[in-house]
Amino acid sequence: MEELKDILVGLEQRISAYKNRFQELEKKRRRLDDEIETIKKYLELAETLYRVEADKVKLASLSNQLITDDPKGIRSLPVMDVTDQSREILLGRSKYVRKSVPEAAYEILRESNRAMHAKELVQRLVEGGLQIKGKTPLTSVATSLKRDKRFRKVGPNTFEALDDMLIQAV
Repeated sequence: MEELKDILVGLEQRISAYKNRFQELEKKRRRLDDEIETIKKYLELAETLYRVEADKVKLASLSNQLITDDPKGIRSLPVMDVTDQSREILLGRSKYVRKSVPEAAYEILRESNRAMHAKELVQRLVEGGLQIKGKTPLTSVATSLKRDKRFRKVGPNTFEALDDMLIQAV
């Protein structure tokens, strides 16, 4: 009998140790997920800034080749300031600008790889810089997704993105 009690105590200690380790790993995972999101934003910013700087170089070389009727000879092109654009990209506020609701929602659902309620989609779309037209954004988003063949309704106002192969088959 004493031997069984010792076994139970040992198992309880192992269970407790595993639970503690599991909780520690979950905390690490959340920190890593946050860090990954931050790095993605910085990468997107760096790539955008790179493209802008590369365009500036192209514009500068073109402006040196442009000769106008101006008595001074060469007309230089204005250099665009990207501070505001960079800040918006860094904060993730321009990710869905110039996209339609279904395009942006499809991107969100594909990235998250799970179904989402229209309320959560509205929040992410607005955070990403998309302006949703209509008096009730929730209804507008839900209606536009119901009408698009890239989405499947899996619950009340809850949608998932279909695979590209399934869309082509439809």
